[in-house]
Amino acid sequence: MSRISYENDIPVTADVEAESWAAALTPRLAQFAAVARHEHVTRAAQELGVPQSTLSRAMVRLEEDLGVSLFARRGRTVALTPAGRTFLRSVERALAEVDRAAESVRADADPAAGRVSFGFLHTLGTETVPGLIRSFRVDHPRVRFQLVQNYGEAMIERMRAGGLDLCLTSPVPDAPDLVARRLDEQRLRLVVPDDHRLAGRRRVRLAEAAAELFVTLEPGYGLRRITDALCAEAGFTPRIAFEGEEAETLRGLVAAGLGVALLPPPAVPRPGVAELTVTAPRAVREIGVAWLDGHPDTPPVAAFKKFLLSRRGQLLT
Repeated sequence: MSRISYENDIPVTADVEAESWAAALTPRLAQFAAVARHEHVTRAAQELGVPQSTLSRAMVRLEEDLGVSLFARRGRTVALTPAGRTFLRSVERALAEVDRAAESVRADADPAAGRVSFGFLHTLGTETVPGLIRSFRVDHPRVRFQLVQNYGEAMIERMRAGGLDLCLTSPVPDAPDLVARRLDEQRLRLVVPDDHRLAGRRRVRLAEAAAELFVTLEPGYGLRRITDALCAEAGFTPRIAFEGEEAETLRGLVAAGLGVALLPPPAVPRPGVAELTVTAPRAVREIGVAWLDGHPDTPPVAAFKKFLLSRRGQLLT
């Protein structure tokens, strides 16, 4: 950074160190804009509610920090130099952006019409989440939602980065920087083609499918971890024919005869498959809500969190 000083009314610049132009200049930008708008230090000081001498010193310091003369001075009347006019255009854009940002975060925190950034699993998007939002908006009709549909680990990383307030995920995460609450559990079914040797059964032990090819979600998905764990508990490692990203795609591939799958119930019955209750091991997945520990909630987020917790044991009904 350069600093300007004056010798015999001639500006002389000298290099000075600063960590950031923004940190050094920002406190004086609104003052600069006011002086430029009025072209008069005293009137600008009156508008800002600061002493005229304080404002004058601030403008001199601003010019020193920049190493550029921004004003041509005639007593307390000032006129922008060409450099001052160029600087003013950028300052006005920057101040307008700050205003927009402030209004945006204030609007998001509005108790009646604020915003909730909410993430959820693909398998909860057909009925569960729309039903939750519909019920919540009976009492909070103007609250806005930013919705993100993804697998659990991706949502948690997005939440850690500040992109989500809450997420519905499975398995329920256990991490020191998160708070997680179990809300419900969902039975998983062994889905087989409708002409499969097991298709006429209503119940099945998972070990009876040990020789089958499986279609599963990709590694990293919560349902994939649960599938691997249940198969291990049943005494085998599943042979994988296909790894996908969406449960209903897997159900379609089962119908096509590509393999079998452990899946939550469908929103709408799918032709071409039989869905069997797994009696051993107990095939369920827990679903919970998670948020960052110590992260302050805006009023709409707090209201939606309270609503979700009130649905414990009834989330999937």
